[in-house]
Amino acid sequence: MTAMQGRSVAGGVRDLTTGPIAKTLLLFALPALGSNVLQSINGSINAVWIGQLLGETGLAATANANLIMFMMFALIFGFGMASTIVIGQSAGRGDVTGMRQGVGTGVTLFFVMGLIATAVGWAFAPELLRLLGTPADVYPEALIYLRVMYLGLPSGLLTVFFAMAMRGAGDSLTPMLLLLPGMFIDIALNPILIRGFGPIPPLGIFGSGLATLIANFVSFAVMVAVIYARDLPIRLRGAEFRYLRPKRELVAIIVNKGIPMGLQMIVMSGSALVMLSFVNREGTDTVAAYGAVNQLWTYIQMPAMAIGMAVSAMAAQNIGAGKWERIDKIAMAGIVVNLGLTGSMVVLTLLFDSGLLTLFLSDHVRAIAIAEHIGLLASWAFILMGVTMVLSSITRANGATMVPLAIMVLAYIPGRLGSIYLMEDWIGADAIWWSFPIGGALSLIMTAAYYLQGGWRNIRLLATLEEAEEFVQSEAEPTGRMLPNG
Repeated sequence: MTAMQGRSVAGGVRDLTTGPIAKTLLLFALPALGSNVLQSINGSINAVWIGQLLGETGLAATANANLIMFMMFALIFGFGMASTIVIGQSAGRGDVTGMRQGVGTGVTLFFVMGLIATAVGWAFAPELLRLLGTPADVYPEALIYLRVMYLGLPSGLLTVFFAMAMRGAGDSLTPMLLLLPGMFIDIALNPILIRGFGPIPPLGIFGSGLATLIANFVSFAVMVAVIYARDLPIRLRGAEFRYLRPKRELVAIIVNKGIPMGLQMIVMSGSALVMLSFVNREGTDTVAAYGAVNQLWTYIQMPAMAIGMAVSAMAAQNIGAGKWERIDKIAMAGIVVNLGLTGSMVVLTLLFDSGLLTLFLSDHVRAIAIAEHIGLLASWAFILMGVTMVLSSITRANGATMVPLAIMVLAYIPGRLGSIYLMEDWIGADAIWWSFPIGGALSLIMTAAYYLQGGWRNIRLLATLEEAEEFVQSEAEPTGRMLPNG
């Protein structure tokens, strides 16, 4: 199938391989930024309801539970990232069959692993919270909230995967619009189920988790309905449903690339869990403050995440189309936009943090003061992280995974966590907050060196079915082609 034939079949595929790079990047990133804004507004409004209706104990409980949920997503997320790289490179070549095979394999892997993660997470939720050192007054509500959230993992993961697949195919607007129904339901149900209304009894923290669970199911159902109603290129029909049975060759690609990317997420989330264990030692006020400032950080990170998604999709399509001359220009455009947008968000949140933090912490003066201090010391680290995200998104778009994993391990473990151990006797709890810019600087330096060194450009992801079949068939032969390691 030729590129032109592929694009005529998949009319929903947006070509990111032509036109002005900066303008195309920005137009693609804006809906992704809108998605991040909507998700963050949803989470922040829910945090406001919890903080106002259940107090700082409820907010601290959700902070502990949400970090564990992020860890569970990280266990699986790498496979979705690997799948969408295949989808993006296939879209760049106009290979519709390759796109849909990637979708089918990704859907099955996400669903099965979501079920496994739900069962394991439910069973070991108490041990995970104890491992974090969750304060005794926070533990009961954290356990309730965490277990309810686990029930929504399968549908939540599939919703995330479909959104990633659409962006890989060049469509960032549809995933943003499809967030709206679930968001409105979540926001509306939270106060009703927490406090009770009419015949509905007050359910407390369980009600907040239940509202999110219901909203996740609605989002998933709406997304699937729209994909088929609009006949989007990532849909499967008729004989294409056979792609849901994972092909050995595609699984080999996704696992080979997905495990290192998943490990990157695990290192990140594992570091966050260790960080929370340090925070938990400082008492409930600091835990609540940390949970509140994390709400502000979600907004600071939004531009970097949106630009990172846009850069990844653009790079994957251009690599698939063989347009390497555009890659450095994509990187530069992403860095410039990130510096401007992320820097602006840091300044704005620091200027108005007192009023914003009051939304989450009500009149808890001590917790607000702690949160302001945390933001002043750590928030600027996200400027460094935004640049790192652009460069690492491009290298991953070509299947480079092992070196970025090594960089993250070094930056987060001896870098961020090591700095806490070295400085805590000297500056106390401030060592926790200073570790953010220290880890961010180390990660940026190493990632920039790897990008400029250029070895990642020699990797070739086996993104076509024919090449993958050659790999599987020659696996056991001495002269067989080896799958690149990244």
